[in-house]
Amino acid sequence: MFQASIAKALSFKKIIESVRELVVDVNFEVSQDGLALQAMDASHVALVSFILNANQFEEFECNQPQVFGVNIGNLAKILKCADNDDRITIRAESNASKLSFIFEGRQDEKLSQFNLNLMTLDTEQLGIPDHEYTAVIHIKSDEFTRICRELSQISDTLTIDINKEKVTFRVGGDLGDGEITLKHRETGKNPTIIEAHEPVACSYAMRYLNLFNKASVLSDEIILSISENLPLIVHFQFELGNIKFYLAPKVNDE
Repeated sequence: MFQASIAKALSFKKIIESVRELVVDVNFEVSQDGLALQAMDASHVALVSFILNANQFEEFECNQPQVFGVNIGNLAKILKCADNDDRITIRAESNASKLSFIFEGRQDEKLSQFNLNLMTLDTEQLGIPDHEYTAVIHIKSDEFTRICRELSQISDTLTIDINKEKVTFRVGGDLGDGEITLKHRETGKNPTIIEAHEPVACSYAMRYLNLFNKASVLSDEIILSISENLPLIVHFQFELGNIKFYLAPKVNDE
């Protein structure tokens, strides 16, 4: 049997909404460690991986590891039936064909239950090796979201150019070019912390970055890990756990 409760539905709703436009059918893996997801987008350019830690749930019980295949869009529809302040309980028996969602009002005035049909998905668990990245940037999530949103008006490709003193976000397109530079700063309202072993510059598809930024509602800070010939990591840490997006760099045809 698996059962887990979250104090406020809003937290789980935000997590699902952050990946809804990136992946379609996914496997949720539950174990004593928590609830995890790993999935690639249809074009195999981006990967999302998250873990919600068992000890951060209000209640968590998992007698044995289980895998639940779900359609993210259908799950999002069910979660819209929950008020943001509702207590949410996710439940399934062993070998279940449905995943149950129970929404409880904070004053016990309402109890709702919805059952989501499960799917059998033939997906391969990808091993994600640990690499030491050339540069790691800690930046305010709303700042990075704003930068991507503004520069996407110029081009569908973003180049991130980093050295120890600053990071420059650069675009160029038919209408012209532009760049936004942030200097290394550890204090102040909008700190930008840069850890760079050496200068590095890589380009990425702006469309995916804007999709990843939907998770910015989960955390005040984004951690970007960048190296040549390695996927960009966009990392959000929050109370329930953490979510990482991986994006392959764009290849320069020149």
